[in-house]
Amino acid sequence: MSKKILGIDLGGTSVKLAILTEEGEVQQKWSIETNTLDGGKQIVPDIIESVHHHLDLYQMDATDFVGIGMGSPGAVDRIKGTVTGAFNLNWKKKQEVKKTIENALQIPFFIDNDANVAALGEKWKGAGADNKDVVFITLGTGVGGGIIANGGLVHGVADSGGEIGHITIDPGGFECSCGKRGCLETVASATGILNLARKHSDEFAGDSTLKNMIDDGRQISAKVVFDQAKEEDEFAKMVVDRFAYFLGLACSHIGNMLNPQYIVIGGGVSNAGEFLIEQVRHYFEEHSFPNVRKTTKIRRAELGNDAGVIGAGYLVKQNQTHSA
Repeated sequence: MSKKILGIDLGGTSVKLAILTEEGEVQQKWSIETNTLDGGKQIVPDIIESVHHHLDLYQMDATDFVGIGMGSPGAVDRIKGTVTGAFNLNWKKKQEVKKTIENALQIPFFIDNDANVAALGEKWKGAGADNKDVVFITLGTGVGGGIIANGGLVHGVADSGGEIGHITIDPGGFECSCGKRGCLETVASATGILNLARKHSDEFAGDSTLKNMIDDGRQISAKVVFDQAKEEDEFAKMVVDRFAYFLGLACSHIGNMLNPQYIVIGGGVSNAGEFLIEQVRHYFEEHSFPNVRKTTKIRRAELGNDAGVIGAGYLVKQNQTHSA
């Protein structure tokens, strides 16, 4: 029987787990709640217990697996298999993730940053079409990213390669949680589109449901802004245009530096669909070097919530290849 891979996508609210074939086909998947209480010390034991339970359920053991891959938030030391400063997990101190999981499950374990792992998933089985040059941008509460060049992830000298959310795109603009101003994250995330809506609502004089909602102090979300833009609300259209401009400009910088085959846009905000992607393409093409404009394509992500577990599977495959 062919061997399997266990993929784990560790998030602040849930841990997604999947058993995959070596070809990347998801055969079983499940999730557990992330218990962040008491410094998150129960997270890894909960994962181990859940894996044991499911292996018993499927009548499998360690010998059926070539490896375990995991994507985690925070600062990940890929060699030592530790995670530090994953604040949404309540992990303030260094966590010995690899050592604990390998000792308990007796299966080789590999870990990387969650955005990098999701990038591997989209590259392997999603919109990246298994091309060796793919950049992945994930638009959520913030903006994450992963860069795959010549088949491998770009980590940089201190594992800060691929911090796409912190490209300065609007000098002197909104303050970012990183301490800088004008980062892409402040204008092209779920939070960013609300920043733009509130900033520009004072300047807009026409009739607009979205503007009225802001003026009345009502709660708005990224989805509300995109929905109103699709309904031809003039102010919402203006806000989405600014959002697409900044994201398209950032994509042009990435394209001009790396000339990947695909820039893949995912994350919750990408659920706005082709309506958004078309506008991003327009600004990307306007600001790209001519040959980049012709050869680098912008695509919407395809794997949704499965990108993390599939990418974790690819992490195992990559490490197998390197150690072979």
